[in-house]
Amino acid sequence: MAVDPEVERLTAACRIDSTTLRTILNPDSIEGFEQLSSLSAQAWILVDDSTGMILSQKYADEPRAIASLTKMMTCLLALENGVMTDTVNITEDVFIAKDSRVKLGDGYVMDDLIYEMMLQSDNDAAYAIAKHIGGDTLRFCDMMNQKAAYLGMKNTHFANPNGMPNYENYSSASDVLTLARYCMRDSVFAAIVGTVEKDIPLIDRRHMPIKNTNMLLEKYEGCIGIKTGFTRMAGNCLASAARRNGSTLYLVLLGSRSMSSRFSESIIILDYGFRVMEELNHLSQ
Repeated sequence: MAVDPEVERLTAACRIDSTTLRTILNPDSIEGFEQLSSLSAQAWILVDDSTGMILSQKYADEPRAIASLTKMMTCLLALENGVMTDTVNITEDVFIAKDSRVKLGDGYVMDDLIYEMMLQSDNDAAYAIAKHIGGDTLRFCDMMNQKAAYLGMKNTHFANPNGMPNYENYSSASDVLTLARYCMRDSVFAAIVGTVEKDIPLIDRRHMPIKNTNMLLEKYEGCIGIKTGFTRMAGNCLASAARRNGSTLYLVLLGSRSMSSRFSESIIILDYGFRVMEELNHLSQ
């Protein structure tokens, strides 16, 4: 009997194995383990995607501010519910953060505005997309929370579409991991977050070149995404995915000390994870 693709996708995204690793090897003995205790990040979780095996974690289920990692959910809902050829205008009711590159009166095609939101982490682009999809941002937040419940994100509540500081907008490393694994099984989402540079056209024929804020796409071999985040409340955050030697690892890191440390610490954790996978593969031969 054929398996429903959505059931298969959801099952794979939610698959977690927290016990098997230590029955096979002692992860504390793997090179790089000793560095993990010195990292500034306040929470993280690292998982082998094919098995759901947790390779490393720290306070992974603790609810925390997640800054612009929120935009992963906004992007997902836009892809699922939006028309990519629609025109989206930056109106006064979505020109809120005013720290964005989109400006009042600008118009974009939905597909291009999604790239602007995800690569540039544009806050007002997220508001504009949320209003266009949901009718208003409150209804869109309801959609976000319904999707979070569907994905089993038990330590999550969304109160805005972009992750700007709000005590009612929070998640956990493990919940964001589920979201990331689900999102990346959408080929369009994966293509967006794996894009390093893009030229964004406006409706009036102006153009804005953008470069992805995720430096790991260029700095880390095998990196395929996903999203950066920062607010003073959340600290520096990064959701990452990387493929090497037949393994795909997902990492969500929250509350790192600085913009640079979110990348350097993610590299340390990912490197450790790939060494664990190498050892597991060696033992299975």
